[in-house]
Order: sequence, then C-alpha cells, then structure tokens
Amino acid sequence: MLSEKEREQIREAAKREIRRISEQIRKLESKISPVSPDCSLGRLTRLEAMGEKAVNEELLARDRLRLLRLDNTLKRLDEASFGLCIDCEEPIPLPRLLIRPESLRCVACASDRG
Repeated sequence: MLSEKEREQIREAAKREIRRISEQIRKLESKISPVSPDCSLGRLTRLEAMGEKAVNEELLARDRLRLLRLDNTLKRLDEASFGLCIDCEEPIPLPRLLIRPESLRCVACASDRG
C-alpha cells in the first residue's frame, strides 16, 4: 500500500514526464511535414528525408500513447489498487513507479511478457 507521500512523489514524476513528452511531441510535430515531390533535394537526400519523417512519425505515435498512459495514471493514482501489478497483484516497487509512473506490472511480470 502506497503512502500519501509516495503517491505525491509519483504524481510529481508523472507531471514532469507529461511536460517533457508534451514538449517532445511539439518538436516532433514540426518535423513531420510532408516531403514535397518537387523539392529541390537530390533523390537520395529526398529518400533520407522521407525515412526521417517515418521515424519521427513512429516516435510521435509512441510519445502520444505514453502521454495518454501518464494522463490515465494521474486519474487512477488515488485508487486503492494503484501500484499493484495487474498480473501477480504484488506491489510495484516505488523506484519503478517513479521512473515509469504508468507501469501496470512489476519488473518480473513485465519481463515474462517479453
């Protein structure tokens, strides 16, 4: 069972991550503009730009998903079951929750899932 102090630490960690990821999303959104076919880049440079755009789109999708999970973490932080692994129902260690506040599984169960 998490103490109120521990829950507040997790809340602050989640808010910090939300701010960091939100800024990262803004930067990525500015990098994913379409690569125009009439762009004066050489063929290889244009292909590299398209590849970079695809990578940035993947990073953006991953960051948006993490942001959603962090928002959900803040909503369920005060629930009695918060901090318990959804597989084994054992407490998730505080250091893990401070690093990844959105964690739903302990390290052992997360590792088992591959």
